[in-house]
Formats: sequence, C-alpha cells, structure tokens
Amino acid sequence: MKTLSELIRMTPVVKVLGSADVEIKDVTADSRKVVEGGLFICLSGAHVDGHDFVKAAVEKGAAAIVASRDIDVPSSVTAVYVKDTRKAMEDMVPFFFDYPTRKMRMIALTGTNGKTTTTHVAAHILHHAGHKTGVIGTIHALIGDKEIPTHNTTPDVIDLDRILARMAEEKVEYVCMEVSSHSLVLGRVAGCEFDDAVFTNLTEDHLDFHKTMDNYAKAKAILFHMVSAKGQIKKGKSAWVNMDDPYAHVMEEGVDDRNICALHTYSMIHPEADLYAHDIHFTGKSSSFKVTYEGKDYDFETRLAGRFNVYNTLGAVGACLSEGVPMETIVEGMKDFKSVPGRFELIDEGQPFTVVVDYAHTPDGLEKILTTAEEITKGRIIVVFGCGGDRDRMKRPIMGRIAARNADIALVTSDNPRTEDPASIVKEVAAGVEEVKKEKPSLSYEVIVDRRSAICRAIELAKPGDIVLIAGKGHENYQILKDKTIHFDDREEARKALKLKEK
Repeated sequence: MKTLSELIRMTPVVKVLGSADVEIKDVTADSRKVVEGGLFICLSGAHVDGHDFVKAAVEKGAAAIVASRDIDVPSSVTAVYVKDTRKAMEDMVPFFFDYPTRKMRMIALTGTNGKTTTTHVAAHILHHAGHKTGVIGTIHALIGDKEIPTHNTTPDVIDLDRILARMAEEKVEYVCMEVSSHSLVLGRVAGCEFDDAVFTNLTEDHLDFHKTMDNYAKAKAILFHMVSAKGQIKKGKSAWVNMDDPYAHVMEEGVDDRNICALHTYSMIHPEADLYAHDIHFTGKSSSFKVTYEGKDYDFETRLAGRFNVYNTLGAVGACLSEGVPMETIVEGMKDFKSVPGRFELIDEGQPFTVVVDYAHTPDGLEKILTTAEEITKGRIIVVFGCGGDRDRMKRPIMGRIAARNADIALVTSDNPRTEDPASIVKEVAAGVEEVKKEKPSLSYEVIVDRRSAICRAIELAKPGDIVLIAGKGHENYQILKDKTIHFDDREEARKALKLKEK
C-alpha cells in the first residue's frame, strides 16, 4: 500500500482538497470495483465519464478521488485535481504496484497476426528450459497453468499492473505478453519495462482507429522505442524483427539506441538474417524445417502447420535466444508444442476430411490460412467466414475477394455483428466474392447469415480429402449481437455438425 501523498508525487497536480496523508488500499477507474480506502480515478471515455460516478465511488468507501473537473465530495474524501486523469493513472498505477515489470523478464510481441501463437511458443520454450512463465494476451492470462480471464489483448494499465504484480508475487521469471497497437497509443502499457520486443507482421486491420497503415506502423514502433529507451533498470535488451515484412524498417528505426537494445532479424527469404528458416516441409498436422543461426543449421520439427507458423516460431526462438536459452534446448522444446486454442485448431471426430477453426479475422490472416490449406490438402477448400460489426469496413470486400480467390466453396456468414445489421455486413463481404466470381466461374458460394447454419452447411458439403476452414472467431466462445452476447463456439458447432453428418 502507498499513501496518497506518495502517489500524487508521481504526477502533475493542480490542487488537492483534503488530507493527502491517507493510506490507499487499492486503485481503480471502475466505480463498481472501489474498495474501502481505495482511490477512484475519473476517466473520460467515448461513452462513459467517470466523473458521473463519483457519488457511487464515495458510497463504496473511496478515500480519495482523482478528477479533472469540479466534483462534489464529503470533507472526509480527498479530491485530487489534475489536468489529465488518464495521464495521472499512467503515472501513479505502476508505482502503486511497485513496478512489477522490473522484477521479471518481459518479452513483448506485437504485430497484426501471430502474436498469440508466438507468445505461447516463447512461453513453452522457456518452461521447457526450466523457467516459471506467465502469459498475457488475447485468449487469457496465465500464471504457469493457472488461467486468469482478460477482456482486451492488452488490459488497461490498472488491470495489467494488477496481473503483473500477482505474477511477480508468485515468482514468475518470464512474462510473454501480446502488446496491441491500441495499448501502445492509449498508454495501457505505461510504466512497463520490456526486455525483448518481437515484431511479427503488419497487415490491414484497425484502420477505423489508426486511419492509415503508416499510422498503424508508427503505433507498433512505440514498443521498439520503449525497449531501447534510456534510464531503464534492467540490462540485456533485444529487438527481433521479421525482415520479410514491408514495415520491418519502421520497427528497426524505432530502436533508438542499439547500445541499449540489440537489433536482430528473422526471415524465410533472406539468408543474411540472424535467424533464417529454409528447407521447409508441411503435412496437415506438422512442419519440419532448418534454421540457420550463427553459421550452423538446426533441424526443427513442430506440430504447427503452415508458413505463418514458421514465422511465429522464428520470432519466439529469437527472443528465447536473447534470454540465454541454448538453441539445442529450443529445438527439443518445440517438438512437443501443441497448437494454441483457436489457432489453426484441428477438429477431429474421425471424419474423412479436415476441419480447422482459426481466429483469422484480417485479410492477411485469412489469406495465410487459405494458403496453408492449399499446401496440406489435395481436395477442395471450403471456407466459412465473415466480418465483425463496428470495425474497419474497408476490409470486408477485401476479405470476400481473398476467400473467393483461394477457396473452391465460400460460405459468407455473420461474425460478431455488434450494433450493425448482420445482413448488411454480409452483403458488403459478398460484394468482394461477386467480383471474383465473374472471373472464376468454378467458384461456388452461398450467403448464410446464421453462423451455425453456415458451419453445418460447410460440413454437409465436405467430401473425403476436402478441408473445411471456419475462420474469424477461433477461441471465442461467444457471439456479440446488437442487444446481447450469446454463447457460441465454432469448435462446438463443428463437432455437433460432424456428429450429425455421421448419422
């Protein structure tokens, strides 16, 4: 615990009304989570203003409130006025939790696709090498094998530091963490000290937020500025960049001081990269390839399929090498790594065709799993896909075109429509399919708005030797509709459909 006077020394303060000599037992920006003796920070968001919940926070026992405009509180509650409550939160919260990232080695993964798999691969290798690991990402947070649910790829600064503090308390040595572009721009990782930064790739996504690809790239590069910044506590920083990506140079330029942070590259195209993968062979359920490192070739065997997973593996391998794990240990560790839930996850009920569920929800992600399907099947490719509502509309026809070009049968359906009309979203996706259909008469496609029905239809159409790809939701076990969120899991629906087909 910290006193309020200690906390307010960490950030510019306009004025304090009341005593600063009070002990703060917790910090939150959610009035529902205020505890007796806690500090409530009023954040102004797009839909909710924390200043409107001051009364509720006081009723729950808040000892102090941080605000940027006049608030009405009893004399027993201290009001701290600042110009920017979000900045105050970013300054105070890491200090309140004793800067947990300084107590552990932090591996940060950023990029449009591949963050989750790369994170889990790195954690698996480190665990195999005898270290206690933590994972923070899209699916969950893990301390060893214990799961902690999360709501964003990177939680907000309070939730994040709370999780990190718990990890430090439980003697985690390495945290492998997904870091999104939103989190970098919005300050969710403020106060974090990273040791290794890995860039996977950059493809079209989140342009509703970033507006342009250049802005999106600059947002990702913030991570590389952070890992190479002066004044850090820990030594031995590294950056690993996929040099095959067109935006690799933006990340490399983000490494400000290469005396602080060593810059490395990995590639499947350029032999001069620090890590170079070649002689690659795929089956439906595995990959084998050689990796050249420091003039020596190492033979890798993994249960991960697809070229994109070779890239993911290279990024994780690089970070682990920088943390002193011998390459021989890494090679051994990769042999028993299993796929991440919802990432090219095989659904096997004994059927004579392949069914895969994948989180691919971007044009590049969809293209990659379709390309992988071409590499591992001799039959037809049947894809079920859609696009989420209230998100980047520009990618909808693009994804339609990609599916149409790379599949034999395309089933356009709903994803997470959110506040939008599912039929309208599907129509925009289908427009891209129609463009390709004019030049590819062999393409068969259907529009089935109901996702459950679309999955059933794909399974119904599948013949021996075919592959069914169910893309977009992956690990998610819910569907977000206009007025509610319902339970929905692509993997469950696929299994049900397969069992029905057997009858």
